[in-house]
Amino acid sequence: MKKLGLILMMMLALVACNDEEKDQAVKEVKKEKLPPVEKEYGFVLNDFDVVRDTIESGDSFGFIMDQNGVGHGKVFEISNKVKDTFNPARITAGKKYMILKAKDSARTPQYFIYENDLINYTVVALGDSIYAEKKKRPVTVKRREVSGVITSSLSEAMQAQGLSNLLVYELSNIYQWSIDFFKLQKGDQFKMVYQEKYIDDTIFAGVEKVDAAVFRHSDEPYYAFRYLSDTISGKPSFYDSEAKALQSFFLKAPLNYSRISSRFTKRRFHPVQKRWKAHLGTDYAAPYGTPIVSTANGTVIASSYTSGNGNYVKVRHNSKYTTQYLHMTKRNVRNGQTVKQGDVIGYVGSTGLATGPHVCYRFWVNGRQVDPYRQNLPSAKHIEDELKDEYFAYIKPLQEELEQIPYKNI
Repeated sequence: MKKLGLILMMMLALVACNDEEKDQAVKEVKKEKLPPVEKEYGFVLNDFDVVRDTIESGDSFGFIMDQNGVGHGKVFEISNKVKDTFNPARITAGKKYMILKAKDSARTPQYFIYENDLINYTVVALGDSIYAEKKKRPVTVKRREVSGVITSSLSEAMQAQGLSNLLVYELSNIYQWSIDFFKLQKGDQFKMVYQEKYIDDTIFAGVEKVDAAVFRHSDEPYYAFRYLSDTISGKPSFYDSEAKALQSFFLKAPLNYSRISSRFTKRRFHPVQKRWKAHLGTDYAAPYGTPIVSTANGTVIASSYTSGNGNYVKVRHNSKYTTQYLHMTKRNVRNGQTVKQGDVIGYVGSTGLATGPHVCYRFWVNGRQVDPYRQNLPSAKHIEDELKDEYFAYIKPLQEELEQIPYKNI
């Protein structure tokens, strides 16, 4: 009997062991089959049926909602309630959106999420409680150092290192008053200390800011340090190693990324009229539609059309200086309007007496047309003497950091 009892106990233990192993195996299988939790825009996407798409040309908010089961009456109600935060009429082709639907038989839309840009997005609640919220993705900022050398152009120098074209804009924007980017030379060098924005530490979201730079042009170093000297406006500017402002009263040119096709001269063979005459302006060739900006603050005194000038804009900056911009495909300002330096006043075209797309930039000093490249133009305000010690202490580590970055050579 004792032997029989022992055998029964061993069999029960074996069965229990097998049951335990089976339970553990089932648990492992279940664990393996659980889908990973997917989160985006603050939602657990596993809880919804997810529709991802991109707005196409001609799409409207109403059309998108209709395609996803939201009736016209509901769309009207949503549009009225959220219009102060989200304007459905202003959704843009090419922008991404997501619709989160309930996991029910009707797949009822619960949320519409619109990507304003890589960082900013808007959540529109479509259920019983209708509202809209503007939100931001979490962004991390990474500090970078870079150096480059000009072989043909600034953009090619950036591309050679796999850098964003946004840095081309940043660098040209910083030095637009002090360096003529139409005269860059092979072998010119630059170094920068700047900050980039990333979403989830991996998705590049643009340049946050440039802290310091040096551009060696024709063997002369041009330093630039970002510094907040005007605490009232809260807007930083760039200054050089001697506390002088890089900004000037006038921009070097009325547009970026173009070339000078004809300079100011008292004698030029006109390509349309086929005769020799004075050309009292500087022509910048650029693709149709390239934005043309006012080179300084001022008031528009003419926004009109003539057979010779085509569409043109004329800006008075003060009692001494006036500029004019000819051959636009389209004007963007009206007569009497106040403009600031860098405001878009029109777009490159070939209206009037022009053989191709360009802007003819004309410059007056005391009522006389002159070559802007030969003028000693006024600069912006420099840092006050009593603030210079503080400025020099601020830029010292930045300048040392720049010095530690090796220049690239051809």
